[in-house]
Amino acid sequence: MNIIDIIIFIVYFATMLGVGVYFYKKNENVEDYYVGGRSLNSWHIGLSVVATDVGGGFSIGLGGLGFMIGIAGSWMLFTGLIGAWFSAVILIPKIFRLSAKHKFFTFPQIFEHFYNKKVALIAGIISAIGYIGFTSSQLLAGAKLASATFVEIDLMTALVIMGVIAVIYTGIGGLKAVIYTDTVQWIILMVGLVLIGIPISYFAIGGFDVIMATIGSEFLSMGNVSWQMLVNWAVTIIPIWFVGMTLYQRIYASKSEKQAKKAWFIAGLFEWPIMAFMGVTLGMFSRVAYKNNMFADLGYAFGTAIDPEMGLPILLNTVLPVGLMGLMLSAYFSAVLSTADSCLMAASGNVQIDILSKYFNFKDNSKSQLLISQIITITIGILSLLLASYMTNVLELMLYSYAFMVSGLFIPILVALYGKRPDSLAAMFAMISGGTTTVVLVISNIHLPFDLDANIFGISTSAIVYYIVHKIKFSKKNERK
Repeated sequence: MNIIDIIIFIVYFATMLGVGVYFYKKNENVEDYYVGGRSLNSWHIGLSVVATDVGGGFSIGLGGLGFMIGIAGSWMLFTGLIGAWFSAVILIPKIFRLSAKHKFFTFPQIFEHFYNKKVALIAGIISAIGYIGFTSSQLLAGAKLASATFVEIDLMTALVIMGVIAVIYTGIGGLKAVIYTDTVQWIILMVGLVLIGIPISYFAIGGFDVIMATIGSEFLSMGNVSWQMLVNWAVTIIPIWFVGMTLYQRIYASKSEKQAKKAWFIAGLFEWPIMAFMGVTLGMFSRVAYKNNMFADLGYAFGTAIDPEMGLPILLNTVLPVGLMGLMLSAYFSAVLSTADSCLMAASGNVQIDILSKYFNFKDNSKSQLLISQIITITIGILSLLLASYMTNVLELMLYSYAFMVSGLFIPILVALYGKRPDSLAAMFAMISGGTTTVVLVISNIHLPFDLDANIFGISTSAIVYYIVHKIKFSKKNERK
């Protein structure tokens, strides 16, 4: 890589660290650190939401889908649009009013309000585990991108570099640092894709005629996807808008209910069609380049094994000129960091507020509590880095993390918000059985009917168990009467 690209890259990362230091000095208490002082507007929140939800994992993952199936891979983020708009209409009005009244910090505090502290503790543990895994997936995405573009750096070294930078500026700066850097990072990514990545890649691979001759019309068809894949994406991704700690933190951080709803509508549109089509298009371009031996000098001649998720960063490394390479790399690292930092903050909030609250009084808005929050965040970041070092597939790790949270938490939160008699015992059994079912099915690698995702069976188990436990408990009450 040219020295100019390296300088651009270093300046970008130094700026991100500078933002962390700035808010480190600005933060006065735990409320500033975890919910941004509850004072942020719709555009900052909206861009942060989409940056968090799409981020590096989906950016690299979308590139992998584009490489494998073409533009039909964009359907994955259509589920994000549905989830964002649906939750804006039916979730935010309830949650914002509760938050305004009770000053919530985390998602599991909703469970404590409707159920009890034991249910909230279990929800906190599930959410923390899920977000530690999700943070790991983003660090792995960044490491893949770095190792593909800096050929002198291996994957593990790149992972350590990414992890240290992300953990430091997030750990010291808190949610405001996360949201303001997310806004800048998302703008950088959009400008980079629209003005640099897509047009230069398109002409470099030879244009439309070469695309058609190389990969065929099915890669340009929205129907080049199985119904099972569509169902799996929908059941895994749409419910996350109802159980995602990162999303609840942003609802709490919004100035008003109106600002929060507007932010969710903004986020949905940026997810699909904007980011969805840009990501899969670049992935599709990378397949064309690979099949036409444009990657041969980097050791990926056509016919040799290549990770589909590596196609996009290798393409950028191949076609971008000096200077633009540094800008485009910064854009993609922006996407990675914008999700990694948010997930790290979510896991930290779960651990401190939902799990360790009896040891650390987070409601004590002192500097000492703020310091504890920063230490917890940095510790979790190190743990996420270690987990990432054992995984190889970004999209797989990310969707597993999603599935674990969704299968355990989705049914209990629906009952809490929209049911008539939330049952604490039933909620506990539903959370444990749903999450456990998904994990067991994933680890055992059992071939599931119709190739459906394990998460579908986890959610179904959670719903059935909740219903059975609630009915048994209700029947015993009636018998005693």
